[in-house]
Amino acid sequence: MILFPFSSGGVCEMGNAVEFVKINKSFPGVHVLKDISFSVKEGEIHALIGENGAGKSTLLNILHGVYGDYEGDVLLHGKKVSFKNANDAIKNGNISKVHQEIMVVEELTVGQNVTMGYEPKKGPFIDFTKMHNDVDEILEELNCNFRSRDIVRTLTAGQKQMIAIAKAIYHHSNIISFDEPTAALTSKETEALFAVIRKLKKDGITILFVSHHLDELFELCDRASVFRDGEFVTTLTMAESNEDELIHAMVGRSVSSVASRLAPSRATDEVVLKVDGLTDITHNKFKDVSFELHKGEILGFYGLVGAGRTEVMRVLVGADPKLQGDIYLKNIKIPTNWNSTKALSRGIGMLSEDRKTTGFNKLATNIQNIAISSLEKYMTAGFFTNDAKKRKNAEHFFEELDINPKIPDYMTVNMSGGNQQKVILAKWMSTDIDIIIFDEPTKGVDVAAKAEIYRLMEELVAEGKSLIVVSSELPEAMGLSDRLIVMSEGRITKVLENREEFDQDAILNYAIGGDE
Repeated sequence: MILFPFSSGGVCEMGNAVEFVKINKSFPGVHVLKDISFSVKEGEIHALIGENGAGKSTLLNILHGVYGDYEGDVLLHGKKVSFKNANDAIKNGNISKVHQEIMVVEELTVGQNVTMGYEPKKGPFIDFTKMHNDVDEILEELNCNFRSRDIVRTLTAGQKQMIAIAKAIYHHSNIISFDEPTAALTSKETEALFAVIRKLKKDGITILFVSHHLDELFELCDRASVFRDGEFVTTLTMAESNEDELIHAMVGRSVSSVASRLAPSRATDEVVLKVDGLTDITHNKFKDVSFELHKGEILGFYGLVGAGRTEVMRVLVGADPKLQGDIYLKNIKIPTNWNSTKALSRGIGMLSEDRKTTGFNKLATNIQNIAISSLEKYMTAGFFTNDAKKRKNAEHFFEELDINPKIPDYMTVNMSGGNQQKVILAKWMSTDIDIIIFDEPTKGVDVAAKAEIYRLMEELVAEGKSLIVVSSELPEAMGLSDRLIVMSEGRITKVLENREEFDQDAILNYAIGGDE
């Protein structure tokens, strides 16, 4: 099994691996891409950047054969191509894509997922020995601590993402696109991924890289093509650019990419949520978790992947059953049959980390998704809702949150990831809840949308609401929180009671289970 097929040192002459010529693409009522023209050199790591909804993912979907109905030309190595589907692009174009969303079959082995549809054969039968040996070789190169024969459902989210990367390498693609590949990865897994991407580049493979983490772009990429509102703006050389220039090209104005409080703390002494000895006695995901949330406070939760933060939050909002421990909302103990409906009625809701699975209804429009948690506000006589009220509410948040495209009847599933996040935020802001849990609120969100979400958080606490912010980005957790709780392996290892105590090295130490 040859992992890197161009190990002779890559191409001798740097031509164009990919060229887009006057690409136009429209969906009903939305002109998504407008005369996009630029090129990607062979053997370079080329970033595609822009705000959510700028057209980056749509352009990649055209390249990979997902969308066939577009105007303009796509050239690979100087030759015009048009693929029927993603498999056609893999087979006849030698191009693969690593998606942001984890796409695996949970009950199959890692090897079966990596080779699916392209399994090695011995006569009419699958050669499982060769399959697992080949895939194990790739996994070892990726520094993965799991193997081909492992069942996928036993893996973490970060490990499942690495399967997609292994699949692209398995296909010996000479062009690989990565769409937010580090979103579910730990820092160690991200370092391993970057090492592999650099090796791919060294061996002549062309990389297209989409990320909202600007530090990743400067660390990894050679050049970056910037999109804004479906149009190509410019291509910048990363070594000759800086963060301010990049952001200004993306959004047309200066925006801070760093999380910071815009106003003094609004926290009071009033306790609106108390958690005492919360323990997962079934799956052992967390143990003896106790803390308080005050009115007007932004309480941060930080920890590495697998620390148990999300699992605790799911219990608080009734998504998972409470098995041991007590939860008090405004000094009233929650009942044993706690569920999400009762949590909503008691004023607590959660923006899920996995927005596509649990954040919104894939078969619903923006109007329907925004109104789903506050239907009683739009009820008329009987069991009917007032559609005009729902539309007016949606249009208000389309302006308030700058949701694009500004089409209330648009299917939410067809929106970009960042705009889907804004629709979910509008859903909870439409309710009268007093406690909002933000689980990875800026995951896959561009710098302008991040700044908007941070501003809205300030407005929410100014209105007397209380927020819990779960974040894997330490600068974000430190920048937003009034107090910060650090978790490691299901336990709270440290509670930092004020911002003066925030120290990056110390917090990282607590996150890996260290003590004082």
